[in-house]
Amino acid sequence: MQQLSAKTSHFTDSVIRRMTRVSMKYDAINLSQGFPDFDPPAAITDRLAEVAHKGPHQYAITWGAPNFRAALAAKQAPRMGIPIDPETQIVVTCGSTEAMMCSVMTVANPGDRVVVFSPFYENYGADAILCGAEPTYVELHAPEFTFDEAELEAACAKTNTKALILCNPSNPTGHVFSRAELDVIARLADKYDLWVITDEVYEHIVYAPHEHVYFASLPGMEQRTLSCSSLSKTYSMTGWRLGYVIAPAEVTDRLRKVHDFLTVGAAAPLMEAAVAGLELPQSYYDELTALYTHKRDLFCGGLRERGLTFTEPDGAYYVMVDISKFGYASDEEFAEELCRRVGVGGVPGSCFFNAPENRFIRFHFAKSDEVLIAALARLDNWELMAR
Repeated sequence: MQQLSAKTSHFTDSVIRRMTRVSMKYDAINLSQGFPDFDPPAAITDRLAEVAHKGPHQYAITWGAPNFRAALAAKQAPRMGIPIDPETQIVVTCGSTEAMMCSVMTVANPGDRVVVFSPFYENYGADAILCGAEPTYVELHAPEFTFDEAELEAACAKTNTKALILCNPSNPTGHVFSRAELDVIARLADKYDLWVITDEVYEHIVYAPHEHVYFASLPGMEQRTLSCSSLSKTYSMTGWRLGYVIAPAEVTDRLRKVHDFLTVGAAAPLMEAAVAGLELPQSYYDELTALYTHKRDLFCGGLRERGLTFTEPDGAYYVMVDISKFGYASDEEFAEELCRRVGVGGVPGSCFFNAPENRFIRFHFAKSDEVLIAALARLDNWELMAR
């Protein structure tokens, strides 16, 4: 038999999704895969009920229904501080996962290098490899998970470096890049003529005093930035798979071709219903921030009371807990044993790092208070993890 594709042998299946299956196996509280256990806003679900009867039910324009793109541009332009033409600068995708893949495929040729911060959301390295590109990893140093400017410049200066991927706020660390950090990235992007592909799905989940700065809003960066995001986390609708890329018109023209042949288009009835979410007032986003601030304080406070070492997130809804004191050589073994013995599911941190790293496990707190309290109660039994 002919050999299968060599590039697909260079990464594993998703460890995050695998840990959901392990959690189910042991009936553990699943704090691994980051999806909320509460519903989208009623304005969206009420509109979906209407759409179920009235439609649309057939293909939308492949790069997104016009009213969805118009509503998205109206929401994002004032927040990003740049003009956005819904006709020429937006591609609606099947989640931010496809948005990122389309973006890497649009800018990278086989043999190009793509700079990726480590730890990273596990898709990024695979995206580059599937495009025939080579990821170059730059460490975000624990516990603050910040980068060293000299190390970043050394990576950007490598031959054939074409792009940089920036997840802000960061999954898995919860780090929100400061304006000073972003200015460094912008300077290097300009110096080495790099495309910057941003993953900003947690743009509305940022904790005071931190603020989210859209990379495309920085001076000179609008024309070299492909801004990816989705509705999944902002509106608690991860199963709807509605993402998008906002980019300069000439880039969007290429993006549309890639997207068309990958998935044809996002679901027409879901786009129609989701317009109601894009039109929600600012008070919705203020309430979202307050909700997740409460959940962060509840969960992190519980971890602190139990004597666990962790990095409190600046944004997103993840916590990286240091498990080194438990003495496991494998964090994957630790994560499975945590499900089996304690009944709480988390993600072994090694899947987020390029270099060998077994110190961390990632939990998420996008759950009801009752579930978080129940998980913390189970974590009272940490001694069961002693070797």
